[in-house]
Amino acid sequence: MSNLQNIPVKTITGADSSLKQYEGSVLLVVNVASKCGLTPQYTALEQVYEQYHSRGFEVLGFPANNFGAQEPGSNEEIAEFCSTNFSVKFPMFAKISVVGSDQHPLYGALTAAAPRAEGDPDAFRERLKGFGMTPNNDPDILWNFEKFLVDKQGNVVKRFAPTTAPDDPSVIAAIEAALA
Repeated sequence: MSNLQNIPVKTITGADSSLKQYEGSVLLVVNVASKCGLTPQYTALEQVYEQYHSRGFEVLGFPANNFGAQEPGSNEEIAEFCSTNFSVKFPMFAKISVVGSDQHPLYGALTAAAPRAEGDPDAFRERLKGFGMTPNNDPDILWNFEKFLVDKQGNVVKRFAPTTAPDDPSVIAAIEAALA
């Protein structure tokens, strides 16, 4: 069991939890938001979850309101949004902060284990600058829908940029390798 699995989290309904309950599974941990240009990734997240769940794969969604106030709702509103608009069945957790002085310890551990995302985070940084925003630098989370792949032993093995879709061939190949 890794230290990652011991970090306390809360489910979206407020129950105490941790990643320990997923020990032995491959995890895709994603910071999500309901009002983001990348929100349609929920569809691919659910599809990948359904495709690989029976093989010991979980998608874990962690709502965060750190970027452009794109997750303003309560946990109840977020759960309703995900269920109604995207038929999300993968586990969702209580809203947390993924950057800054109030960064949740889970995201501190994830970013320490994988300080730079694969894909093209620099192009996305430039895009954000074009909108007059000041994007975070590595190792901080860049934006909503950044993805961390965690192996069966609880080790972070990959980190994917926000714009890398959950069903991108690089993500699928990494999931399949971790499940093998």
